[in-house]
Amino acid sequence: MKKLLQRMGLPLLRQMDPEAAHGLAIRALRLGLVPSPGPYSSPRLATTLAGLTLSNPIGLAAGFDKNAQAIASLLRAGFGFVELGAATPRPQKGNPKPRLFRLTEDQAVINRFGFNNQGAEAIAARLAKRPTTGIIGLNLGANKDSVDRAADFASVLQTCGPFVDFATVNVSSPNTEKLRDLQGPAALAAVLDGVMAARATLPRAIPIFLKIAPDLDMAALDDIASVALAAGLNGIIATNTTLARDALTSAYRDQAGGLSGAPLFERSTHILAQLSARLNGEIPLIGVGGIATGAQAYAKIRAGASAVQLYSALVYGGIGLVNTIARELDEILQQEGFQSVAEAVGTGRSDWL
Repeated sequence: MKKLLQRMGLPLLRQMDPEAAHGLAIRALRLGLVPSPGPYSSPRLATTLAGLTLSNPIGLAAGFDKNAQAIASLLRAGFGFVELGAATPRPQKGNPKPRLFRLTEDQAVINRFGFNNQGAEAIAARLAKRPTTGIIGLNLGANKDSVDRAADFASVLQTCGPFVDFATVNVSSPNTEKLRDLQGPAALAAVLDGVMAARATLPRAIPIFLKIAPDLDMAALDDIASVALAAGLNGIIATNTTLARDALTSAYRDQAGGLSGAPLFERSTHILAQLSARLNGEIPLIGVGGIATGAQAYAKIRAGASAVQLYSALVYGGIGLVNTIARELDEILQQEGFQSVAEAVGTGRSDWL
């Protein structure tokens, strides 16, 4: 029945305003009206990420469940780990609507949400009731009108950190003015120092990740690698959405905001491989951008990712896509002679440099 509802529901959702469809999808998850097979796993797919034990390396990227409203259903949908948020210290409405656009011809999405969320306290209250099993992380953001954005990341971690398994510093969203300026070495080091100090106050020292933009040049990647190593980061997510608009055909191609989905795959994988070469295994990487098949997940892993995340592909493939990708990846690993995900990490990095 749930699979039937999904097949019927996807065409309906695509006829709706994209943001309204997203809200309806969250409600359907909360009500249990989607397939819930649990994560697909095998000895090849089971892996670790920054000390976290994953049943499979397929994660949900931040932005889908901003307010932690459907945690249990997302864990049952097949993901090996789920990242919620982004959360900011205070609630904020985000940018004016419309702010989400489907680029169907390009299998892409443009969003300019601007960290719309209900605030750290409301999100922490839901996280406190989360299931005791499953890996849950939170994307940390900053309020648009904050006088000290660097302090905002630490503030959200202090509020929500006791209830999550990892947290991600998001200084790479293109939809909050000047936020990406915090990717500069001095500013980034200050942000991470504050976050690490906040982590030291938590009941347990959870892994801290950093999410970077796909629009960085090689010198900026050098700086980020150096700062990340000095700060003792536990992982880097590569990448966020892009401001580039290469070879798009959709009528919405010139909308402002961050582009995600299929057109981001090559750009984000190139950045991933470049970062992998700089870090040489000292910090694990999470590959994001344009993943819609097991083969694409495998390409990210061979480029240097220990795990991957997806989001935009769900717009076109539905939540059932998660286990499809996991099964396809498992088959590819077997065919290629790998006994585990970990064995494949970085084996094809030179193809993307």
